Amino acid sequence: MLPLNTSPEERDVPVAVLPVGSHEQHGPFLPLATDTVIACTIARELAGAHPVRLLPPVTISCSHEHAGWPGTVSISAATLIAVVTDVAASLRRAGAPKLVLVNGHGGNYVLGNVVQEAGGDMALFPGPGDWDEARAAAGLETDADADMHAGELETSILLHAHPEMVRAGYESADHLSGDRRHLLTAGMAPYTRSGVVGRPSLGSARKGRDVLASLVRSFGDCLAVLAQEGGGAGQRRDEGEHAVHDGDGQALR
Repeated sequence: MLPLNTSPEERDVPVAVLPVGSHEQHGPFLPLATDTVIACTIARELAGAHPVRLLPPVTISCSHEHAGWPGTVSISAATLIAVVTDVAASLRRAGAPKLVLVNGHGGNYVLGNVVQEAGGDMALFPGPGDWDEARAAAGLETDADADMHAGELETSILLHAHPEMVRAGYESADHLSGDRRHLLTAGMAPYTRSGVVGRPSLGSARKGRDVLASLVRSFGDCLAVLAQEGGGAGQRRDEGEHAVHDGDGQALR
């Protein structure tokens, strides 16, 4: 999960990629680190195909909606803002003025505001459109709303990239909860006893592979927007479409 370059081996490029994960329950069959693993997996695929500097992940973030399950740990939104902005400032001093946040947890809503305030020097990836394209390319059967947490998408990515992390039981763990309008207030507990909202039984390694390949293709557009001369307006337009949203569908929660 960690980049192991030495200092002389580090890429001298203007764009860095920061995976942002979480440490929260993902049902009885996926690890607490699932969002971090997925963010790192996506970031590594991007770095293998595009000229970016790969950073180590932020492993704990805003998972307060999962507080009712053992193992979940959160930091405040203010702390996450401070970490990301400090990293961006350090990178600018080191000659990398552009930063892409590869967000693995949809509860990190505040990242959208951080990107908006960066005036074209940050991007948030993947966005809803990127995920929709990836779902279609991979032939996922559930949509982003139904497949919210520990479902078909997340299970597929881990089955492809890290199958050893997927415990037995995902084949029979499906649970759907369509009306989650009070999630921000009440958390996840009223909507699922297991912690799952989605259909992990539909997951497959082939789907995970095709999801990642689609995201690598989509990332080219993200880099093009960051590279625009004085591209603040274009970036704001792009980030409006790339709101905090992730593989959990409504959000990788």
